[in-house]
Amino acid sequence: MEKFGIYVHWPFCLSKCPYCDFFSLPAASWDEKILESAYIRDLKRIPTRTVTSLFFGGGTPSLMSARLIHRLITVIRDNFPVASEVEISLEANPDAIDKLKMEAFRAVGINRLSLGVQALNEKDLKFLGRRHTLETALQRIEEMKSVFHNFSFDLIYARPGQTLQAWQDELKEALSFHPPHLSLYQLTIEDDTPFSKRKINMLDDETARTLYEWTLKAMKEADCPFYEVSNFAHPGFECRHNLLYWEGNDYAGIGPAAHGRLGLIATENPKNLTNWLKGETITTLLSPVERQEEKLIMGLRLKKGISDKGISSANIQKAVEKGWLKQEKGRISATHDGLMMLNQLILELI
Repeated sequence: MEKFGIYVHWPFCLSKCPYCDFFSLPAASWDEKILESAYIRDLKRIPTRTVTSLFFGGGTPSLMSARLIHRLITVIRDNFPVASEVEISLEANPDAIDKLKMEAFRAVGINRLSLGVQALNEKDLKFLGRRHTLETALQRIEEMKSVFHNFSFDLIYARPGQTLQAWQDELKEALSFHPPHLSLYQLTIEDDTPFSKRKINMLDDETARTLYEWTLKAMKEADCPFYEVSNFAHPGFECRHNLLYWEGNDYAGIGPAAHGRLGLIATENPKNLTNWLKGETITTLLSPVERQEEKLIMGLRLKKGISDKGISSANIQKAVEKGWLKQEKGRISATHDGLMMLNQLILELI
């Protein structure tokens, strides 16, 4: 079956984390009926395709009501063919969900929960601007385990002053919960975020690489190997929706600031709630070369890589000779060294 997903962006958060560059707004009172109408309008613009995954992201979509989520899932089921094994994910923050709400989400159709924990100590939770305490995070992980068979949580590492031993202890604690999936991101400073306006003593590249290499080894030993640069899963628990992006499949985006790709058509909703509510959107026709470059940038993040079709054989050969790339059976993928310098590898191929 051809893969196709729908991404639903919920823009509201209880507060803005200083490292986050996603479109989000401070949580205030919102008229859920008005938002509901706009989401349904967006859904009805999407061409009829069989939906294989649905992802509620944000922002903090666990602030949504179970009623609204149920309504949107119902509209999708009423208007699109839906795969029998459809993956329906929702992102949550520990301070914006509890066990009762998890159970309510599961009852209306959510079958995968992703929890934004980010750190397993109080000092770094505070540094990262997280509102929850360590005690709350650990409690929510246990509750999530009891409600969902398919779940994940996020951690950010390579934080200022973090040692290899500290990260080893933290990841071992995370693995003690036996999660089927973990997202482990190195801290980066994105433009136009609060962190970008502060002087932060980031870890040097060599130390950050040491942490990442140890992470790859430890996760493989835990039978939870990487399938994408920052994502790790037991076999069969890879996030199907995110794989859509990395594999270059089509997807539709609804909500403010949401993006979509339908063949060569790129869609982008405005990063402005008022304009989105008015129904504004931007549609761009990509050239085949632009779309191929997008697929290359995303696909090389995957362990399995991407088809070598449409990529210059001379460029591939150069990267192979440098030890950054391997080519076999019509596919190319990054070697260990290539992963360590992925941006340079992509530039080499483009």
